[in-house]
Amino acid sequence: MTTFVITVPGTFVTEVPDTSLATLKGALAKRHTDVSRSEGLDLLTLNDDGTFSIRLEVEATDRYEAELEAAELVSTALRETGIPAQDAPLGAPVVTGIDSDL
Repeated sequence: MTTFVITVPGTFVTEVPDTSLATLKGALAKRHTDVSRSEGLDLLTLNDDGTFSIRLEVEATDRYEAELEAAELVSTALRETGIPAQDAPLGAPVVTGIDSDL
């Protein structure tokens, strides 16, 4: 297994309260560990225009599996935070880091 840092972009199309953002960060915090922190990456970056990027670490056998898992984790966290999918459409996840023992 390889540790991938995946960036999942999206856009909040409605105003999201700070409390919801804090809850979202808390829900995803366990996926923001050593690799992304050592690279100085923030878990959630929110821009003035409502666009955002969430960076997660996932263990997977390949890039495709890692991207799918990250997108599902973000979708689930948004839903559990009370942010409907139509209020935060996601873009294509991308690999932004890899940590492997190879």
